[in-house]
Amino acid sequence: MSTTTYVTSAPVTVQQTNYLTGQETQTTYITTGRAPPPPPPDVSVNVVIVNPGGRWSKTATKTGTAATFAFVCAGLDMAQGLGWNLNGNVATTLEFQYSWFIGFIIGAVVSALAVSFLPKMIFYGLGSIMNLIDAIIFVSAPYEYESILAARYLGGVGIGLITVPFIIHSAEISGSNSRGTCAALEQYGLSLGIAIQVIYDSQWAGDLGMAVNRVHGIFGIVFSAIALGSVTMAIESPIFYIRQNQEDKARASIRRLLDSWWTVERGNQAYEEAKLYVVEGTSQGVGEQVAESVMPFIKMLFFRCFVAFAMSLPLSYSIESSSYVYEGTAYAWPSIVFGALRLLGSLLTLVILDTVGRKFVSLLGLMCMAGLMLGMAGVYGDYVNILSPYYMRQVSNLGIALQFFAGIYVCSSSAYLGEAFPLRVKPFLIGLIVCVEQVIHIVVIATFTSATSEYFYNYFVIVGIILVVGLVAFAILMPETRGTTLRKAGERFRRVHDVMAY
Repeated sequence: MSTTTYVTSAPVTVQQTNYLTGQETQTTYITTGRAPPPPPPDVSVNVVIVNPGGRWSKTATKTGTAATFAFVCAGLDMAQGLGWNLNGNVATTLEFQYSWFIGFIIGAVVSALAVSFLPKMIFYGLGSIMNLIDAIIFVSAPYEYESILAARYLGGVGIGLITVPFIIHSAEISGSNSRGTCAALEQYGLSLGIAIQVIYDSQWAGDLGMAVNRVHGIFGIVFSAIALGSVTMAIESPIFYIRQNQEDKARASIRRLLDSWWTVERGNQAYEEAKLYVVEGTSQGVGEQVAESVMPFIKMLFFRCFVAFAMSLPLSYSIESSSYVYEGTAYAWPSIVFGALRLLGSLLTLVILDTVGRKFVSLLGLMCMAGLMLGMAGVYGDYVNILSPYYMRQVSNLGIALQFFAGIYVCSSSAYLGEAFPLRVKPFLIGLIVCVEQVIHIVVIATFTSATSEYFYNYFVIVGIILVVGLVAFAILMPETRGTTLRKAGERFRRVHDVMAY
């Protein structure tokens, strides 16, 4: 055997063994250079994906500011027509009470017909101007019945112009994890306005030297002016621009909504989701979408109309008359707590609607509302109890507690309305539902002729039973849409039943 040895300055990875004519020859390589570096160690890398939904939520909430302050004005006017005109400088006639609701219906019909073609900012601006004129009339002519009546009609038209566009807009500009909060600003604003009207109207003293209608107008001017100024902060929905074939504006809208969280990838994802929603919504005919909307419409018609029972003329008269019996005056502390708890319930729901979910929260509020109304009906069932300070204290406590749970219930309705219907028919069905809600208010006002124990009993037992039936139906039929896209939420609404509560 012969051996050949080579000395190299670089590593050699190949070793050869040759066999020549039966004689074994071995070749060996000796490396004198630097050894190769060791392989890199295994490193675990944790990738943290930051969800931009929180930032989207803040931007969408800022966009809804204009409408939110307008809804505060609406709460002031609505509460005034539902029994909280105790120190009124003009007569509280039947027309005075239902005038705002008729104006609302007119405005809602107009906005439902035009919202698909005009930017939302037009409705926000025009509605805020009408509310501002309404408030100015209250300040300048607080003792003139005809002027105040015209102002209430005008304010109703203004808020009707805002409501349908806002429900659609809030659903389109918010992310899947913030849509409930953004949409609930409608009912939160109404609750804030109701609380302000109830508290100052029940505590205002006539010797303070200022007409209570003028105070109403001052509040209206402040909130309307803020709403009008906030219109400049509003961002149009990218879905609206996509429907108008304006891709550049749609992408710019998405970039503004995402704000500092915007990246090319996130912007493209949001644009593609919005475009897919538009494509699916416009690829179907109106007749096909109407057929698909039958089940969602039935669900939302009853769900939203129950909101009318959360704040009504009999509830207001009940708290006023019961306070008078056991406190000796209607201008007592129960009215303050009545308004404050309504606001507190709405504020609490605003915070948890996208974490706990719409269905569980609304069912909890509805269950307690039904139980409390039936409890009030039980007290009024014995007609002599209306003269008892003890029993009227119990009625007052039940009515106060009911407002807290009413505030919890009502916020889910706004989110559900924005999610339930296909794109083409959405404004018309939302407009129809909110108009029916106002009709219920008008019917209750027209039929409530006297604050007697018999009427209270009939009203609370009938409404309480309706709410119990609705509770069972909603538990079976209503979907949970927390954390879903608009497309997915619409699919869930089209199911006949959906028992998932969380």
